[in-house]
Amino acid sequence: ITAISLAVAAVPEGLPAVVTIVLALGVQRLVKVNTIVRRLPSVETLGAVSVVCSDKTGTLTQNRMTVVRCFSDDESYGISKLAESKDSHFMKGFVLCNDASIEGGRYGDPTEIALLDMGAAHQVSRSGLETAMPRIDELAFDSTRKMMTTKHRMGEGTVAYTKGAPDQVMKHCTHILINDQRRPMEEADRKSIMGAMKEMSLDALRVLALAYRENAEGVKEEDLTFVGLVGMIDPPRPEAKDAVTIFKGASVRTVMITGDHRDTAFAIARELGIAQHEEQCMSGEQLDDMTVEDLTKIVDNLRVFARVSPEHKVMMVKALRAKG
Repeated sequence: ITAISLAVAAVPEGLPAVVTIVLALGVQRLVKVNTIVRRLPSVETLGAVSVVCSDKTGTLTQNRMTVVRCFSDDESYGISKLAESKDSHFMKGFVLCNDASIEGGRYGDPTEIALLDMGAAHQVSRSGLETAMPRIDELAFDSTRKMMTTKHRMGEGTVAYTKGAPDQVMKHCTHILINDQRRPMEEADRKSIMGAMKEMSLDALRVLALAYRENAEGVKEEDLTFVGLVGMIDPPRPEAKDAVTIFKGASVRTVMITGDHRDTAFAIARELGIAQHEEQCMSGEQLDDMTVEDLTKIVDNLRVFARVSPEHKVMMVKALRAKG
């Protein structure tokens, strides 16, 4: 610093050159650790960070979905035991109620691509099915309903398949399909389904449910018949755990925000060192019953927010800022 001061004092016109050289050397050091800063004030902002709120899928995890477990006919089993003949609605529904493509390139949401891969493993393709069962209507997925529905022509009639978050799909199911026999859903059926869902979630699997309705007017997500569940794995990024550890060392708290089920989110958060206890998790439904002031009182103890919508994210940031 003394040498630079003397150089600038001796030749004041050299100040811009000295500053440029010093900054260039600084940039070279940053590049060596794979960092480039376009706007210097952002460094000051980063230095002031005390909490990082991170999405889960694709950020903390690899976003490479693979179906590994299924549940249908009141039975949980591995993907290798899935048979097209036994699970015709199961296979058709997950492949048809889908906007992705794996033919001529892989396009679309990784979750939907995983479902198409499941079908492809049993020689069932979306293009092949849609030739016989063309899509005639649909209800696109949205973050509030957490479901999507596609309606298809089937012979002389129609069938609509609904897939989405199990807890949301279950709210609209009145019947269940067991061994290709449709019957009214009983409380024991609901307990069995919820048990299978929890078991998958605790193994850090993302769980999707499928239901259908035949020959209904329009596209309605009600009076549905439950078909089954799939559990897919999205492994954590190897570097994510190190990043969380570095943040901890810098007294920066990491908070996970996800649309996934609470159990799935907690399993990943525990593996990454973000959360240690289930009490550190909160769901979107719980947030619905709270105000920002209520959340502010407890937000310091929370590390995982599951099944959230965009407005919940705004609420969380407001609560964190209110705590300074």
